[in-house]
Amino acid sequence: HEPFLPCVALSGRLHMYVSQAHKGELVMGAARDPYRSYAQRGSSHILEQQLQAAMELYPIMARAHLLRVWAGTVDVSPDAAPIIGATPLDGLFLNCGWGTGGFKATPGSGVVFAHTLATGTPHPLSIAFGLERFTTGALVDEHGAAGVAH
Repeated sequence: HEPFLPCVALSGRLHMYVSQAHKGELVMGAARDPYRSYAQRGSSHILEQQLQAAMELYPIMARAHLLRVWAGTVDVSPDAAPIIGATPLDGLFLNCGWGTGGFKATPGSGVVFAHTLATGTPHPLSIAFGLERFTTGALVDEHGAAGVAH
């Protein structure tokens, strides 16, 4: 099928996003499961909510066929912002805590993280995302910017 969705459509109100792969498949994501678990399987209630949201956003999706479901742990930091930079352990750096949106930030994050690794100092864009913000109280609070409620 020819792609009909040339961008990522995101609804903060519906807590879901959808994009289309080159072969025509729809790739969707939704809010994370509120029940803490390290299970590698999806929850049926989350899948149902996601599909309802997708059909509200695009009613034609009622005719779509479900091919596969991805599920797994989501590494979200307490302020919903990534952790990028050095740790108190010499030579150990972190680039984590992105939640469900990290794959969208990979190119920019790679450049910023490479600078940090090569120079040993944070890139100007990543200074606010250091691990020490959890002890200083200078949290970023990206909950609204995430597009889905984490």
